[in-house]
Amino acid sequence: MKKIVINRLFSVFLCFTFLGLWACSPDSGTDKKPETITISADASKIDFQTKGNAVAVKVTTNATAWTVTTSDASWIQLSQLSGGTGTTTLNITASENTTAATRTAVITVSTNQVASVQISVSQVGVTPIVSLYPSYNTNPLPADATGMTSNAVELAAKIKLGWNIGNTLEATGGEIAWGNPKVTKSLIDLVKTNGFNAIRIPCSWDQNQVSSTTGQIKTEWLNRVKEVVQYCVDNDMYVIVNIHWDGGWLENNVTDAKKKENNAKQKAFWEQIATHLRGFDEHLLFASANEPNVDNATQMTVLTSYHQTFIDAVRATGGKNANRTLIVQGPATDIEKTNKLMLTLPTDNVVNRMMVEVHYYTPWNFAGLTKDETWGKMFYYWGADYHSTSDKERNATWGEEADLEKNFKLMKTQFVDKGIPVVLGEFGAIRRTTLKDDALTLHLTSRAYYLKTVVKQAKANGLLPFYWDEGSLDDKGFGIFKRSDNTVFDTQALTALQDGLK
Repeated sequence: MKKIVINRLFSVFLCFTFLGLWACSPDSGTDKKPETITISADASKIDFQTKGNAVAVKVTTNATAWTVTTSDASWIQLSQLSGGTGTTTLNITASENTTAATRTAVITVSTNQVASVQISVSQVGVTPIVSLYPSYNTNPLPADATGMTSNAVELAAKIKLGWNIGNTLEATGGEIAWGNPKVTKSLIDLVKTNGFNAIRIPCSWDQNQVSSTTGQIKTEWLNRVKEVVQYCVDNDMYVIVNIHWDGGWLENNVTDAKKKENNAKQKAFWEQIATHLRGFDEHLLFASANEPNVDNATQMTVLTSYHQTFIDAVRATGGKNANRTLIVQGPATDIEKTNKLMLTLPTDNVVNRMMVEVHYYTPWNFAGLTKDETWGKMFYYWGADYHSTSDKERNATWGEEADLEKNFKLMKTQFVDKGIPVVLGEFGAIRRTTLKDDALTLHLTSRAYYLKTVVKQAKANGLLPFYWDEGSLDDKGFGIFKRSDNTVFDTQALTALQDGLK
């Protein structure tokens, strides 16, 4: 036994002495191989949506560190540029592709310990406008800068007070269908004499087509609109021509489902309108729409496409349209929605020739509500110094001076201060003439104060005020001028508007 133990100890000694013979020890264990380094991603190809979206990719590795790069950072954003051992979620975001071309890139995840992993990405471009109608830009002209020297800011400085020819050229059934007489030169002269130097002409086009199949607008209607524009320009007045409610084809259909169809019509209409009115100088401005119903970012993207089509169509006709100032509408022309959703504007190849439009009938309980609703009652009296002491439930409880100043300040900060004028395309408040005695007097006085304050605050914040006059002289009407004989009907309201400029 002693000899065997000695021999065993000697064997172990030799194994420790000669490392190459380590395996000869019965207690030495088995061979250990180095760990294989791997890196992988759970996606090798990503197809982004045209409007842009984000995709989460999981990167898994046992390497100590890795980095990620992209071959085109102009439209791809990465949530992080490096990581370590384990599984990491990498968020890859693509911005909207506003071009027609498909764009591609390669994202590379790499480590110095093993071969890199690549992810191919692509994003299709905007689908061209469906050719539902023939092109009406049949005679584009070279750009003509004659009489078009003012940029949008310079033009805005020339517009003092505007007036709407409401419920007339946009009336369903024809110009006189909603109770107003045909517009005459004498009416425009009257408006100019009473302190307005700008006119907004709400216009209908859809009902004035030769054929809805071709989208062709009747020449006699184009001529009629041109005639009314001429009345204004002859008076050295600035004039806005738009596509108004027009049956709601655009206004009530700012949706992905209608996007292609409506862009096709928008293009066809504006090619014809712009071509027919191309000869007017900078006194004429075009407005893309009226009050497009938009409540969220998805609809805002569609609305921006409608505005883009409008701008591209007008510019393509050339002549003076190559430099004309164009107006795009905020979502629902609502100030708060515009502040929240209109974060970018359509692109224009001509700089500083764009304005934004919003409307103001706040609070609606005072400006337009004609019966009590479950959500609120009518207000008869507006303004801190014009509340009734005997009819308190009809005093405005919101939307008074402080809210007015706050709202207009939003537009000043968001657009005006950045060189983008804002058109207050409509504002006003109805007359409630069924009220009696002191109540009527206080209501009309507070209404006059409201109109004066809106104009005053609009001018203070760089907004261009256009009063809404639909021609009605009855209870709950907005009318200032009696169009049947071209006289002033509502002197109190007119004076208030003029006083707002002082």
